[in-house]
Amino acid sequence: MKRHAPATVRNRAAIAAVLERELPRSGCVLEVASGSGEHAVWFADYFPHLTWQPSDCDPQAIASIAAYCEQDGGDNVRPPIVIDAQAPQAWNCRMADAIVCINMVHIAPWSATQGLVEGAAQILSGKDLPLILYGPYFEQGVQPAASNLDFDASLRARNREWGIRHIEDLDDLAAQHGFHRAARHDMPANNLTLVYRQMERRA
Repeated sequence: MKRHAPATVRNRAAIAAVLERELPRSGCVLEVASGSGEHAVWFADYFPHLTWQPSDCDPQAIASIAAYCEQDGGDNVRPPIVIDAQAPQAWNCRMADAIVCINMVHIAPWSATQGLVEGAAQILSGKDLPLILYGPYFEQGVQPAASNLDFDASLRARNREWGIRHIEDLDDLAAQHGFHRAARHDMPANNLTLVYRQMERRA
C-alpha cells in the first residue's frame, strides 16, 4: 500500500531548508498533491511546531499517505484529505496558514495550477501567508538546462496537457488572484522553489 518516490529522499532536505525560511512559525500547512506521503510525514517531523495536512486526488495516493501517517507520522500530521486542485470550490479544507505543492505543476494540466492558485486565494486569508511551489520551471532570459528541455519533451509526449511551465505565466496567474512572487530559490537538479504571498489589499 505504501508507495515510494525516490526523489522525495533526494530533495527533502533542500526543500526543508527553504521551508524553514518561508513557513510561518505556527499554524497549519496544507500540502496539495502529496503523492506517496513520504514528504508529509518527514516535514511534519522536521517542523514539530506546525500541523501538516496532506492531500491528493488519487485514491492510491491517499491510501499510501494514510499508511505513512499511521505507521510513521507524529501527532502533528493529519490523515490525508481528498483535494482535486482543478476543483477549488470543492476543496475539503477551508483554512490554512500556508500551502505547499511539490512537483505537481508540470505533471498536471494547466487547469490544475489555475485551480491551485484560486484555491489558495480562498483559504490563505491573512496577508503574507505563503503559497510555495517546487519543481522545474522555465524563466525568461535564463537558458534552460538541457535536462529540463528533455524532461519537458518527455512530459508532453506522455500527455499534451503536461509540461514545464514558464515562471512569467505563473506570476500573471498569481497576480489575478491577489498574489505576488515574494521569493525565488535555486534548488538542486535544476529545480526552483517559488514563493507567492498575498499583496496588500486596498480598502
